Amino acid sequence: MTDLSEEEERVSSSDEEQEEELEREIERELAEVPLGELHKARAAGFHSASSSGGGGRRRIPDEEKKISRANKNRPMEMSSRKPVGRFRQIIQVPKKVVRDPRFESLCGNLDPDGFRKRYSFLYEVELPAEREKLQKLVKKSKDPEETEKLKKHISWIDKQLKSESGKSRDAEILAEHKKKEREAAKHGKRPFYLKKSEIREQSLVQKYNNLKAEGKLESFIEKRRRKNASKDHRYIPYRRPANED
Repeated sequence: MTDLSEEEERVSSSDEEQEEELEREIERELAEVPLGELHKARAAGFHSASSSGGGGRRRIPDEEKKISRANKNRPMEMSSRKPVGRFRQIIQVPKKVVRDPRFESLCGNLDPDGFRKRYSFLYEVELPAEREKLQKLVKKSKDPEETEKLKKHISWIDKQLKSESGKSRDAEILAEHKKKEREAAKHGKRPFYLKKSEIREQSLVQKYNNLKAEGKLESFIEKRRRKNASKDHRYIPYRRPANED
């Protein structure tokens, strides 16, 4: 019985010595591993940076292993040890390229004068014809709501025609000025560029001359006077009642 207990003590003491020797060996190997790699291994869940085979090779964390697939059309195989994100790309699809023609060089440069010339038929033919058609519908319509919609559309067409006439008049003034400045630059003069306020002033002068030539100047001034008077009338105080002190 005594011999058996002594044998067990020797076995246990030899096991303890082997464990201590193994711990010392692991500590020596860990001392040679850089601190950054230890942090990576600890974050990946490894308690040891040494290999189990004893060949001196370090275990590579799963994060450092490149994930590859047998075929580009097959889905990517992910590790089951890591939580999979809710949104991930299973199959690679070609990326859609959205192009804005306003800022894309492939669509060319905007030419305002050419654009106005190519689509001038909208303001010269289409919109006036549509306005005349709507006016006929207003006369025939008996539904108040439908009549109101038609009148609003006619008002929108009038605004578009008025705005386009002003823009075309400003474009003509600017084109005429550029033509004169080119001729002057040929004789060695420095070019002069018109400001927006100067273009607006010349446009008003041209509009005044056109109304005077057509005989509509007096009616235009009277209409403008009534409009300004209605605006000023809002700021005039009302007369107080006679019974107030």
